[in-house]
Amino acid sequence: MTTEVKPLIAYVRVSSSQQGRSGLGLEAQKETLERFAATEGFELTQVFVEVETGKGTDALHRRPQLAAALAEARKKHCPVAVAKLDRLSRDVHFISGLMSQRVPFLVADLGADVDPFVLHMYAALAEKERAMICARTREALARAKARGKVLGSPELAKARVLAAASVKATADYNAADVLPRIRDLQRKGITTLNAIADALNAKNVRTARGGQWYATTVRNVLNRA
Repeated sequence: MTTEVKPLIAYVRVSSSQQGRSGLGLEAQKETLERFAATEGFELTQVFVEVETGKGTDALHRRPQLAAALAEARKKHCPVAVAKLDRLSRDVHFISGLMSQRVPFLVADLGADVDPFVLHMYAALAEKERAMICARTREALARAKARGKVLGSPELAKARVLAAASVKATADYNAADVLPRIRDLQRKGITTLNAIADALNAKNVRTARGGQWYATTVRNVLNRA
């Protein structure tokens, strides 16, 4: 009996500053989505690439490629997939609006079985993370101002770096937790990123966000080591 391959539309969002960044660049997203499609029994029929031109892109009319991906998905009665949830948005209201388009969204980083309610939860967490960075930046600026510093560009940049470092520390902690498992697999001869991802998934080990492992997520952990 032949299993029917399901079509899948991919949506990739990049900016000039993100092209080469690990986990966010164009090729990294495509690689993640291709592997996701192959693993989950989909055929990746079309890839829509959105290049950001500035702020304020959390509006569908400012995302022509996303609108085109939605239209194509409705025509083919299939889902739209992204590599990571933040490739759609970090704004929970924007993501809620996308859900109302009645096109299923799949996030490779989270796995194929995540329902819309859980996607809303992850979107809310991403929005909270962004709010925490902003709050820490404001606190750092307030402390600098109280010490009599003139809040010019260098001080603002430093405050943002400190705030982002706090969030990065949490990611480093999660990476350190799973790193011994990865090292153990490497000692057993499982050395490629894809093979390590498959082994972690087989052992029901989840990523920090509760999703499945892919070559890119394994690489991110190793880069933090």
